[in-house]
Amino acid sequence: MPEVVFTGPAGRIEGRYHPSKQKGAPIAIILHPHPQFGGTMNNQIVYNLYYTFVNRGFSALRFNFRGVGRSQGSFDHGGGELSDAAAALDWAQSVNGDARTCWIAGVSFGAWIGMQLLMRRPEVEGFISIGAPANRFDFSFLAPCPSSGLFVHGSEDRVAPVKEVMSVIEKVKTQKGIQIEHAVVDGANHFFDGRIEELMQTVDGYLDKRLGKPDEEAA
Repeated sequence: MPEVVFTGPAGRIEGRYHPSKQKGAPIAIILHPHPQFGGTMNNQIVYNLYYTFVNRGFSALRFNFRGVGRSQGSFDHGGGELSDAAAALDWAQSVNGDARTCWIAGVSFGAWIGMQLLMRRPEVEGFISIGAPANRFDFSFLAPCPSSGLFVHGSEDRVAPVKEVMSVIEKVKTQKGIQIEHAVVDGANHFFDGRIEELMQTVDGYLDKRLGKPDEEAA
């Protein structure tokens, strides 16, 4: 799990990067929760998502948004963080010249940033959005949503209640050729405290369906 430093719009960005051994492997970018509420690339869900993609043969990158950890700059209410995410994808593509596709995974605030990045980058072919805060941020830009993916919420999420994101999901589900799935982890709160294992089982089940099981990928 090598530490990496690359240049973002606000200066240095620190990350953790795991290159795939497979030529032409896809890229995965994982985006952490809100920087002003303790979100970092070491968030437990981010960490688990990172290794889920590593185990499927992806070249995976997680990083700290500006102003978090050793990343330079300061919080920019989403605009700068989206630029950071774009810079992260640019960097990952620069060291994976053979990669043709990419997945984006985001947690809470990171889900909002990730979906915006997806709208701007046609090479993103799938997404995982966990605890998408549709009650706090505007997701109306997802019309149409260009890629299929999975939204996951906890049934006891008080920060971003399930019902708030359902209207967003129902809207983007209508896009021709795009399949948006939604899963609810029973008993889980916004941070999936004590329910991360169930969360990752849900994510892995979805990725198995889209990509095949990890051992098949590595074979």
